Amino acid sequence: MKVLNRLWFVPLVIVAWELVTRFVYVDDDFPPPSEIVVRMYELWFSGPASRLFLTDDAFANIMPSLGRMFGGWVLASLIGVVVGVILGRSRTISGYVDGLIEFGRAVPPPMLLPLFLVLFQSGLATQLATIVFGVIWPVLLNSIDGARSVDRTYTETATVFGLSKAQHLRVVVIPAASPKIFAGLRLSLSLALILMVLSEIFGGTDGIGYQMLQAQRSFDAAGVWSAIALLGVLGYLVNALFVLAERRVLVWHRQATRRP
Repeated sequence: MKVLNRLWFVPLVIVAWELVTRFVYVDDDFPPPSEIVVRMYELWFSGPASRLFLTDDAFANIMPSLGRMFGGWVLASLIGVVVGVILGRSRTISGYVDGLIEFGRAVPPPMLLPLFLVLFQSGLATQLATIVFGVIWPVLLNSIDGARSVDRTYTETATVFGLSKAQHLRVVVIPAASPKIFAGLRLSLSLALILMVLSEIFGGTDGIGYQMLQAQRSFDAAGVWSAIALLGVLGYLVNALFVLAERRVLVWHRQATRRP
């Protein structure tokens, strides 16, 4: 019921879009939703049942896109969490690199695509570098903030019990910082989807972004909008799955902060 309460407005928007593009503003560049759905079916979901109705185009473009997105996101998340926790617990080291972090986070990742093309001479490496560079900042900054904001009572208790540095990080710091870390991971996942598309448009030979570019060059407006709609659906599903995982992992945090 909660999902229905949040999504009830979507069908109204789709119906309004259909009516306007068919009877009020008829333009080939803005096809009605019914045409977009038909084009999505033709491109990606008209395959045999043995392959979950996925077409050859779906395997050739959707799967590589998801692989790049999740690959770049996982790599950036690992680096961001590890480095962020270290910097958050060491103000000395953090003082040396704060300027670099502020500079790096201010650089738009798409602007570095030409540099990555020169450095890596490879489509996949360039795409992963673009995703990792753009995705790492929310994870890194939230990890730093989370590690710094650990309640001093917890750290003093760990010292009293004689925990080693590794145990201190594993038992105290990382659990206490995990809510902020997960907030950064969730934000970075959305950025990974956006950067995946941009990297495929400017430096790819396959993927959803590349297919969208080809549809634009072929004046296939329905194909362009199909890719946009597919990206929206994928973004919603990925975010929903992440929220479910977050709720399961951080169930202890909600119980601890719940008011009596």
